[in-house]
Amino acid sequence: MIIIGIDPGLNGAIAILERKKVNCLFDMPVMAEGKKNKRQLNSAQLVHILKNNIKNLENSVVVVEQVNAMPGQGVTSMFNFGQTFGAIKGVCAALGLPIYFVRPSKWKKHFELINSSKDASRTKAIQIYPGLSNQLSKKKDVNKSDAILIALYYEETQNSQNPK
Repeated sequence: MIIIGIDPGLNGAIAILERKKVNCLFDMPVMAEGKKNKRQLNSAQLVHILKNNIKNLENSVVVVEQVNAMPGQGVTSMFNFGQTFGAIKGVCAALGLPIYFVRPSKWKKHFELINSSKDASRTKAIQIYPGLSNQLSKKKDVNKSDAILIALYYEETQNSQNPK
């Protein structure tokens, strides 16, 4: 089974795992919009990434971090975030990919990351996949780490619930 982990948002990332092996890592594809060149999700590029990196859409699942509005975030930024989240859901539906949502508290608890720094997920991902350390070397790569761990969480919890 191919598991696509997505850390949503314009600074998010996509990780594609197969049998616990990370096949591909991508930053969330974005493009400029309007006169002020504000960023928005490039849905066409997201479709391209998914179609070109998944051999068998029927044997794939998408796992997206279930996020909510947080106190202190502006109305405009939350609207943009929600728009991106909805576009991801729409792309997956159009491609016929099953989509599951996982709360940050669930996957972080699984990897013992509760009450740790944001960068702790990057450290954890490098511990699990030391061969990816060069792709996760910058602080901004924490989103790629989150996407990896979101997919891996699904892999590990689904296999324990449905042994084959």
